[in-house]
Amino acid sequence: MIALDQASRFARLAVDCIGRELPNKIEHMIASAADVQSPRALHPAFYGCLDWHSAVHGHWMLVRLLRSVPALPAAAEVRAALDANLTAANLAAEVAYFAGPGRQSFERTYGWAWLLQLATELHGWDDADARRWSAYLGPLSDAIVARYLAFLPRQTYPIRTGVHANTAFGAALALDFARTTGHAALEALLVERALAYYAEDRDAPAAWEPGGEDFLSPALVEADLMRRVLHPDELAAWLPGFLPRGLPPSLRAPAIVSDRSDPKLAHLDGLNLSRAWCLRALAGALPPGAPLQAELVAAAEAHAAAGLAHVATGDYMGEHWLASFAVYLMTLPA
Repeated sequence: MIALDQASRFARLAVDCIGRELPNKIEHMIASAADVQSPRALHPAFYGCLDWHSAVHGHWMLVRLLRSVPALPAAAEVRAALDANLTAANLAAEVAYFAGPGRQSFERTYGWAWLLQLATELHGWDDADARRWSAYLGPLSDAIVARYLAFLPRQTYPIRTGVHANTAFGAALALDFARTTGHAALEALLVERALAYYAEDRDAPAAWEPGGEDFLSPALVEADLMRRVLHPDELAAWLPGFLPRGLPPSLRAPAIVSDRSDPKLAHLDGLNLSRAWCLRALAGALPPGAPLQAELVAAAEAHAAAGLAHVATGDYMGEHWLASFAVYLMTLPA
C-alpha cells in the first residue's frame, strides 16, 4: 500500500526524469557515422532517466501509480508526460532501433523485462489512455517476446549476477507478462528454463552477498522466480535446500551505502528495495508456518525501511530510478 503523499513525491521524480535527456549513459552499437546521434534521436520514447531501462521502468511506475492511486494529484501531468512519449511514431522508432545490426543483446534481459512489465501494467486496464498506449506499445512488446523466444533456448547457463543481466530477474517479470496476457508459448519456455537452470540448486553461496554494485540479490531473485514456478508445497521443499542454514546474516542485514553520488555504490539502495520485495513475496508464497517464513518477514521489513529512507537522495544517480523500485515494493499484491 502506498500513501498519497509518497505517491506524489515518487510521481514528481519520474515526471522530471522521463523527459530529461541529459546526462545520459547510452548503450549503443555504432556501425557507421550515421549511428552517431543524440539519446532522444535514438530513443524518442525512452530517452530520459540516464539510460533506456530506467526510462522504461519510470514509465511503468507512472502507469502503476495512475492505476493504484486514483486520487493522485498530479494525474493530469502524469498522463500528459506519458502521452508525449508513448506515441505510435516514437514506439515505432524504438522497434526499428531493436532491428538494427549488432543490437541483438541490447538491454538483454533487464530492459526487456521492464518493457514487458510496462506492457503488463497497461494490459486490460479499462482506461482510454491506457488502451491507446498499450496498442502503440504492442509492436515493441512483440519484438521483445520474440527475443526471449529466440534467445532462451540458446542460453545454456543462467547469468547469476547482481546487476542487469541476471537471468532469474528477467525471467520473473517476463513470466508475469506471459501469464497476464495469455502468451502460452512464452510461459512454457520460461517455466522450462527456470526448472532447467535452478530446480537442482542447493546451498546458495549467499554468504558472498552483497557485491559492491549489486541492486539485485542473486540468491533472492532466483528464489523469487522459483516461487512463481513451483507450487507452494514444492517451494517449501525446495527453499530449505537452497538455504539449508536458514536466511544467512548476509541476507538479513540491509546493505550499507557509503556514497549516494556514486552511480554504482548507489545501486545498493536499490538492492535493499529489491531484497525487500523478494523476501515479502517468498514469505507470502510459503504455506503458513513453513520454515524460514518468520525470518523472511523480519528481513523484509528491515530492508524495506532501509531502502525507502533513501529514495529521494538529492542526487540524480539514485533519483533517476529508485522510485520505481520503491513503487514495485509498495504495490506488491497482498
